[in-house]
Parts: sequence; C-alpha cells; structure tokens
Amino acid sequence: MSRYYNKDLLKEKLELEQIYDLLELWGGEPEYTDGGLIATTICHNPPGIGSRKLYYYQNTQLCHCYSGCAEPSFDIFDLCIKVMKIQKNLDWELYDAMDYIASYFGFEGTLAETPQDELEDWEVFKRNTELPSPIVVPTLQEYDLNILSRFSYPLIESWKEEGITEEVQRRNKIGYYPVDEQIVIPHFDINNRLIGIRGRYLSSFYAERYGKYRPLRIMNKEYSHPLSMNLYNINNSRECIHKSKIAIIFESEKSSLQYQSFYGYENDMSVACCGSNLSYYQVNLLRELGVNEIIIAFDRQFQKPYDDEYQKLVNKLTSIRDKYRNLVKVSIIFDKNMITPYKASPTDTGPEIFEKLLRERIIL
Repeated sequence: MSRYYNKDLLKEKLELEQIYDLLELWGGEPEYTDGGLIATTICHNPPGIGSRKLYYYQNTQLCHCYSGCAEPSFDIFDLCIKVMKIQKNLDWELYDAMDYIASYFGFEGTLAETPQDELEDWEVFKRNTELPSPIVVPTLQEYDLNILSRFSYPLIESWKEEGITEEVQRRNKIGYYPVDEQIVIPHFDINNRLIGIRGRYLSSFYAERYGKYRPLRIMNKEYSHPLSMNLYNINNSRECIHKSKIAIIFESEKSSLQYQSFYGYENDMSVACCGSNLSYYQVNLLRELGVNEIIIAFDRQFQKPYDDEYQKLVNKLTSIRDKYRNLVKVSIIFDKNMITPYKASPTDTGPEIFEKLLRERIIL
C-alpha cells in the first residue's frame, strides 16, 4: 500500500506561513516581504553561508534564486530536493519531497495498491507511508524578554467585547505596537521561553495587504518562529492537560484566551495551532504530556451544509483524524447546525454555545 499525491493540489494547500516554516526548518532564516518571503540561498549553500537572494513569490508559488542556481526558478518541492542533497547528502525525487512536506503538515494523500512489476512505470506509487527521512527539529530561537517592555499594555476593548477579560490579557502579556497599529501576542514554548511575537493588524489597509497576523517586526528585526513547531498557550495549560489527559486545539490565539476567560487558568486545557493544520510535532508535544484525547475545535469555515467549503472542511478534519487516530483518540467539534456565525470559532459566541458544541462533538 502506497500513497499518491497530486502535486498541484498539495501545493495549493500550502499556506505562506507553512512555506515560512519549511524555510526556517531548513536554516534559510526567512523574512516576510510584500509579495512573499526572502531567505538565504539554501538552494545551493549550507545554512548560514549563502546570501539573502532566495525569494518565494506568493502569487506564483515559486522560488527564485538570484545568485548561483543554473535553473533559478523552482517550486518548494524542488527546493526540498536541493536542501536534502546539500544538508544530508540524500538523492531525493519528487515523491520523496512531496511525502516529506505532506507528512510534516499532516496532509493526506490517496492510498492505492500497485502491482510490484508496475512500480517503475508509476513513480508516484512507491515506498510506504512513513516519512522518507526523520524530520530534525531545530531548537527554537529564544528572544530576550526585555523586548516586551517596549510595548504599551492598554486594555484591548475589542477583545474584551469578544469575551477576553482584562485579567487574561494582562496575564498573557497582550500589548499594543502603535508604529504598525498591531495587537502584540507573545508566543512561549512549553518551557516558558519567548520564541516569537505575532502582531494582529488593526488597520484594514495593512490587514488586506499583509494578512491579519504576521510576526512582529521592530527595527528590521523580525520576531518569528515556525508555528508548526509549537502550540500557543501550552506553557499555561500544560499542567491541566497533563492531569486531564485531554487537550482542546483551537485555530487562533484568541480562542485560547477566550477559553481561559470562561473557565479560569486552573481549568485551561486549550492550545492553538495558529492555522488550520496540525503537525506531527504539535501532536507529539501533547502526547508527551500524556494526552489520551485531542479535541479539534476549528472555525466554522462553511456557509451552508454540503457546499464546497463544507466539503473542504470535512476533508481536512477527516485527514487529521486519519493521520493521528493511531496515536491518540481524536474528537471533533463540528457546527453542522450552524449555531455560530460563518468563520467563527466555537468560543466566539460564549461559553453556553461552546459547551453545547463540545457535548455534541463527533467522537471517533
């Protein structure tokens, strides 16, 4: 039994932040630009040696090296092949790169059986469903806590209106950076190390241009980290998760802060994956805390039952279930009756609605 990946569909699934994560993982020291990302030339150099002339363009989903590559334009899978050759001396092919990236982010391919004598003709059907090579997770950079003293800490009234109390905002060091009109959201790892700072734009102009959330940038220094290598709030909820053996996984930081506001720190079992995908590393973080069940509590990203968005969400949740069901019990909050607004988190309409969705979750 092997797994087939459609290259174009897999590429479409990859969000800009996930490309960022891969470049960070491979030592490319990425930074965001107006049109995508810039990194060091890990396409033909080991980490820490190349110049900052490797660009990733979001509109074309292509990388372009402006220094040293005979074929300067390539996609993320080609870059993965180049990186593995340079950094690990591995001779990978397209399937290896697709399997690595898909497995890293928890994307599913299509299982299929292929007769042994046809393997040479079907390059996509080969090997097995394991990662072609173990993923080496680097130690995440720690930032100086003193940077947090540079922000102001007013009560974010709009967040208070959404159920996040002043006490929770203060406890989680939610601040404000007036230069770019951003709410400041510090990210800590499980050991309480400051590993990144995300900014949430309040200006609609900046939000439309760059996206609502981006790593905070101050004086040409970007306070970024690979989102797939941590879970927001795990530094606060680790003890409760360890005792209860249950973790509730939201998409956004705000949902975890709402959960804290509803139930208090002593009952906080929440984390946020900061996106709509769940990586092996994030699941293993929870397994190391002794978790028996993970509850997926993603936003309602569909407008009516059985529309295209509905099916896309079902496929995504099914993929997560299939990927991790042999590692941990998976249950899913799924608002099929649409009692929350479109694109709302299960916590956005208050604890009563959240508890109803929690009771009615799909247990797999």
